[in-house]
Amino acid sequence: MKKDDKDSKQTVATRRKFLGSAAAGTGAAALAFPSIATAQTPKQMRFQSTWPSKDIFHEYALDFAKKVNDMTGGELKIEVLPAGAVVPAFGLLDAVSKGTLDGGHGVMGYNYGKQAAIALWTSGPAFGMDANMVLAWHKYGGGKELLVELYKGIGANIVSFLTGPMPTQPLGWFKKPVTKKEDLKGLKFRTNGLAIDLFTAMGAAVNALPGGEIVPAMDRGLLDGAEFNNASSDRLLGFPDVSKICMLQSFHQSSETFEVTFNKTKYDALPAKLKAIIENAVEAASADMSWKAVDRYSKDYREMQAKDGVKFYKTPDALLQAQLAVWDEVVAKKGADNPLFKKVEASMRAFAERAMKWDMDTNNPRRMAYNHYFGRKAPAAKKA
Repeated sequence: MKKDDKDSKQTVATRRKFLGSAAAGTGAAALAFPSIATAQTPKQMRFQSTWPSKDIFHEYALDFAKKVNDMTGGELKIEVLPAGAVVPAFGLLDAVSKGTLDGGHGVMGYNYGKQAAIALWTSGPAFGMDANMVLAWHKYGGGKELLVELYKGIGANIVSFLTGPMPTQPLGWFKKPVTKKEDLKGLKFRTNGLAIDLFTAMGAAVNALPGGEIVPAMDRGLLDGAEFNNASSDRLLGFPDVSKICMLQSFHQSSETFEVTFNKTKYDALPAKLKAIIENAVEAASADMSWKAVDRYSKDYREMQAKDGVKFYKTPDALLQAQLAVWDEVVAKKGADNPLFKKVEASMRAFAERAMKWDMDTNNPRRMAYNHYFGRKAPAAKKA
């Protein structure tokens, strides 16, 4: 063999040895160091709200979904459909529990038929607490654990988050002002949750309808009166088109909140990071909703008076006092054979006694300040 041929074969062998070593080294490096992350298919979740798409409540559902989608950077995408897109509004709990939907946005009063105690979170005077205080009881006073127990008791395969404190809801929309308890007797009226029992006990003929069906029912004369929620929702749903009388203040739903639900099997399968984002998004959406509500509701309240010809009346104190008395009878009857109902009510009562005393002793009377700045009459013009 010639020397040049020998040198050439040695060179090729050396090159092959080097390439083999490099390949082995690359494999070892791949095991030793994390690979660069590649784009993954985002997790998709299909939600439905219990609200018509035009309602501000559906907007709140979209706001929550956007917060989750933004904070996960697209790793999780929640799509929110309006009421009826997959199931009727009152069918949301079953659809989420079965996995027909991955989650939903609604209110607990719509689940009243499953277990009356569930509606204690949304119906009635809540011992005087506003909705934000009810959320405080839910998170820090034992309410959350009781709700888990309630849903487990009815076999609901869901994870529940409460959010969005609502202001006191109006007594409702009527053909003429309601001034006394007797005015409700025989009245065909819409409400939901334990308020059904309250108004029934006060003499009304109650029909529970989802939000999108109320105004059409009033327009056709199937209802003499109805309540839904707030100035913006009521205006968007068309209440001023079928009634010009709205009675403000009532104890039937003075502290309602929204509920965001997830199918428990699908929620439990999420990474811890996404669960943490969801939990924090719920609270962020809750705060944002309460701020948006002040802005939007106050605008629509003014607009309904200025442009829609609506007359708002304060519900007389005597009627409010009658509601409290009847409510005591309703809850006593409901709790007589429902231990969980009594357990929830007792927990809420204990928290309210402490929190309400602090609240009333600490916070200023707002009407005093309002009257000082905005309620003063202009000085009379001097005579020439």
